[in-house]
Amino acid sequence: MQPSNISDNLLLLRLKKKDPEAFAKLYDLYVTPIYRFIYFKVSSQQDAEDLTSEVFMKVWQYVTETEDVIENFRALIYKVARNSVIDFYRARAKSDMPQSDEILSNIVDDHQQSLLRQIEIEIDVNKIESVLKKVKDEYRDVIILKYIDGLSTKEIAKILDKSNGSVRVLLHRALGVIREIINQNGKQ
Repeated sequence: MQPSNISDNLLLLRLKKKDPEAFAKLYDLYVTPIYRFIYFKVSSQQDAEDLTSEVFMKVWQYVTETEDVIENFRALIYKVARNSVIDFYRARAKSDMPQSDEILSNIVDDHQQSLLRQIEIEIDVNKIESVLKKVKDEYRDVIILKYIDGLSTKEIAKILDKSNGSVRVLLHRALGVIREIINQNGKQ
């Protein structure tokens, strides 16, 4: 189900009053696209699941504790997701302790497994990932937000703190780079 600004705003008003049912509905609307956005950036199921949970906790805290007016919930949650990924890589760079993927993979619950299967059915992750890994982060962000998550140029501009024109230029350049990568792969 695709979220709408009107339903988001109504749920947001209820969420401001700490309504757990409103939060659950927003969670249901956004968990798959936020997970997908994060997964394409971290390429680890466990890390993507952890970061997705963290994003929703941060959003709950922010919305229920801030006096700020939130004009666009969708832009807010993607911005929190993007910043969480940045923080994740900063923390990982500082950490000397390796993570054991085998231990972490045993913690995954059934809901998360179901979520991953649903996402893998929707898209051919391996092909998309291989192309996206070859482009710079800025291009990867705009491609994922525009063509995988279906956000508008205006929403992407808010998330990335750029003008609408800058986002359009980024999209144009990113598509050019991706075309070049695909053409090179086809010639091999």
